[in-house]
Amino acid sequence: MTFLDFEKPIADLVEQKEKLEATAKKSKVDLSKSVQELEEKIREMRVELYSKLTPWQRVQVSRHPERPYTLAYIESITNNTFLELHGDRTVRDDKAMVGGFGSIDGRTVMFIGQQKGNNTKARQYRNFGMANPEGYRKALRLMKMAEKFNKPIVTLIDTPGAYPGLEAEERGQGEAIARNLLEMAQLKVPVICIIIGEGASGGALGIGIGDRVMMLENTWYSVISPESCSSILWRSWDFKEQAAASLKLTADDMKGQHLIDGIIKEPLGGAHNNPEETFATVKGVILSCLAELDKLSPSERVKQRIDKFCSMGVVIET
Repeated sequence: MTFLDFEKPIADLVEQKEKLEATAKKSKVDLSKSVQELEEKIREMRVELYSKLTPWQRVQVSRHPERPYTLAYIESITNNTFLELHGDRTVRDDKAMVGGFGSIDGRTVMFIGQQKGNNTKARQYRNFGMANPEGYRKALRLMKMAEKFNKPIVTLIDTPGAYPGLEAEERGQGEAIARNLLEMAQLKVPVICIIIGEGASGGALGIGIGDRVMMLENTWYSVISPESCSSILWRSWDFKEQAAASLKLTADDMKGQHLIDGIIKEPLGGAHNNPEETFATVKGVILSCLAELDKLSPSERVKQRIDKFCSMGVVIET
């Protein structure tokens, strides 16, 4: 297991527990009581640390290398019924953006999301979850397909941003994202967006316009990453913690500003500490949201969706 910087007290206790278990196995002495006491201490330490996470620490948790990514969520939620679809029918298939049909308790849903890699080779293959214009155009093609067959859409957001390369800009990165914003606002089928990791800039917003926008507890959603904000304002990454606090990018901040519709609770220690429990919770949230949205007509959903996003950032002086 990988531990983050602020989790060092937990790491020390886990190391003690592993040594104790190794000693018990080697000497064949019953040390179960001592092991149990250490397990309780580990749990108490997790509760203490995770009850007072700073914005920067939540950013760190959202980037944990063992945190589950989009395909892991989809495969678990759909019980391996997911059929991935490829290509934007114009340029190529962007491996950073995945999508396709899957079944949730017998109901077909279109899943779309950014996919990061679990190792160095996979990260390069997936371009670290940073989609090119083709990725956003593929996402839109799949959304339109879902609308054609009257299937709801679920997007899973986890990206450090859209790919910022020169070639991406040449092929219309900004236009592709802007087109998605326009089209997603008008989709006649239910659209649920869930931030499962990093939600950075237009790269996240390009698949983030929905009837319900939810965030997992230890994720972030912002126009810019703390490091980039720090480098612009202070010409150094050394102020990233201060930037994270100022950006108000946590789930609690976003809910308080009415920019998202809800927060999904994570297991103690983060989603990576108990992926199966996280998958089950997210599945329950999707089904609950679909049940609510099914009660509305397509025109009502579109109107409410547009009104919600148009009201963001509006200030009324009295």
